[in-house]
Amino acid sequence: MIPPTTTTPHLIAEGFHALSDPIRIRVIELLRQRELCVCDLCDILEINQSKLSFHLKNLKEAGLVNSRQEGRWIYYSLNLPQFQVLEQYLADIRRNPVFLPTRSCCD
Repeated sequence: MIPPTTTTPHLIAEGFHALSDPIRIRVIELLRQRELCVCDLCDILEINQSKLSFHLKNLKEAGLVNSRQEGRWIYYSLNLPQFQVLEQYLADIRRNPVFLPTRSCCD
């Protein structure tokens, strides 16, 4: 987990990019209920492990999911603190919008 004080535009963009795919959203929705192993996710989503691995890699690189190995299985769960970072970013925009006066692009 990256503390909010060290977030950069790149990290925020990675998080939102990871959330920009319907399969990854479905994974997030499933993980909201409980931790799941890759085999369960494949079965529920009806996709092959190779395709799922690509999406899990994106979510993991964005810090949105955690993984842990138990025997030969890898289990995934949500990394809620990273969701809080994204939520805080949006809340800051909503609370403190910066609107500068419009100026002509030819000035």
